[in-house]
Amino acid sequence: MAIPTRFATPSMAAPASSAEKDRTVQQTDMDALVSRCSAIQTGYLTDPYAEMFLDVATPRDRRYPLINRGTYIRTTAIDQIVESFLSRPFQGKKQIISLGAGSDTRFFRLAADESLRLLYHEFDFPQVTSRKIAAIQRHKELAAIISEFGQVGSPENTTSAPGFQVDTRAGSLRSPCYYIHPIDLRTLKPGVSLPAGIDSALPTLFISECCLIYLSPNEADDIFRWITSSFGQASESTSNGVGIVLYEPIGGDDSFGKVMIRNLSQRGIVLRTLQRYSTLERQRERMKVLGFNTGMGACDVNFIHDEWIDSKEKERIDRLELLDEREEWVLLAKHYCIAWGWVERHAASGPVDNLPFQNWSRFPLQRF
Repeated sequence: MAIPTRFATPSMAAPASSAEKDRTVQQTDMDALVSRCSAIQTGYLTDPYAEMFLDVATPRDRRYPLINRGTYIRTTAIDQIVESFLSRPFQGKKQIISLGAGSDTRFFRLAADESLRLLYHEFDFPQVTSRKIAAIQRHKELAAIISEFGQVGSPENTTSAPGFQVDTRAGSLRSPCYYIHPIDLRTLKPGVSLPAGIDSALPTLFISECCLIYLSPNEADDIFRWITSSFGQASESTSNGVGIVLYEPIGGDDSFGKVMIRNLSQRGIVLRTLQRYSTLERQRERMKVLGFNTGMGACDVNFIHDEWIDSKEKERIDRLELLDEREEWVLLAKHYCIAWGWVERHAASGPVDNLPFQNWSRFPLQRF
């Protein structure tokens, strides 16, 4: 979750170049990672890997309770959606592609389940993927997790570690089941070839956590169209599907949202798709119009806290630290959302009940 308005620090810097804007977006990964580590240290989350991706010089600041709780809800909601995708009834191999993955640890957390049949890909700027790969090479535990998925040979011009290959110049990593791709997401649009290792025939889930919001509306829409035109095609005997889950800011028309946008822009952070997709209704319509039309949903973070988290878990997180800004929490939480959508395509022959996203229809939906 981005920094709340009263904690933002204004800047009077001159207009930034395109490269400087990209660097500002890349820095949001470290901001999110520090927030995640704070939520872990405070007891909201369990994640033994997040700290491994922090640079030595990065301050380990404890975030305000608002940030810790927002990070917890964001992570828990997306975890529930991902776990639902990976669970039964569809029991074949599946694929996850994380857009703007940065220092996310989801692959390493999922790898603890040895029964999963999973192909996992991450896309991000080369500067970000290189930093992540350097952390993997520093920490034997991370390298060992990747290595468990099998061994591959070492092609020319790469340096290899047991079980995976690394191209340090490009910022890429390849293993039988885990890939890190140095990709500028703005290049993804219908007709673009798939990166190496991606299997478009598998049921696939795309994840975007505060990522597409930084692209222009047309660039973000092109990525949706690239996904729905390239993935989830059914075969003669096998049904298939593709889905996406987003975590993004919404709002912006009220006084709280306007201040939030202004303070973020003073830090060089521009939420470029916010105006087009500023409400839950627009987020759902976005899914439908751009091809995820079998089912779709959108809930703000406040609703997810109230309806997706059970009472015992809410009691647990309430005991972790005093949250005395209840009204500000509700305001902030109503300005962020989780949105998801999917399209399922039935086989020409064979059963129609073995669909990869059918569990997604069970999530509580917010009325608006």
